[in-house]
Amino acid sequence: MNRRLTPTLVGYLLLLGLVAAVGPQGLAAEMKLEAQLIWGANEEKSPDPSHKAVSGEVSKKLKSLPFKWKNYFEVNRQQFAVTVLGVKKVAMSKECEIVARNLGNTKVEVVLIGKGEQIGKITQALPKGELLVIGGNAPNFSAWFVVLKQVE
Repeated sequence: MNRRLTPTLVGYLLLLGLVAAVGPQGLAAEMKLEAQLIWGANEEKSPDPSHKAVSGEVSKKLKSLPFKWKNYFEVNRQQFAVTVLGVKKVAMSKECEIVARNLGNTKVEVVLIGKGEQIGKITQALPKGELLVIGGNAPNFSAWFVVLKQVE
């Protein structure tokens, strides 16, 4: 007997594999995220008075990395949610945006876009309490970063 896989059967098999990989609760779950656009510089104060020094948690994380900047300033902060296998584009400034993809089981993929060009891409687990940092260079020996974390 010659049996062929119909497109419907193939779709059901793929969905079954996805449920097995992600888990039944993971399919409907949202990952609530907070992204902060950070400017790293050696200046004591930002030239923009709306920028404020980053929080202790973020400052500690950035200073633990092999970066050369003395000070970090928050430019913008955005909160958003992404469903499993969903994608969310978030504008962090007029020149910076991120594209976040929830891969399930606390794993995310983040694409950093600066001035319309992809600057970087990172895929990693992001459990609650951890920070993901991705960034690029800026003029005058400074840099900018996006720090991502899960929120309640």
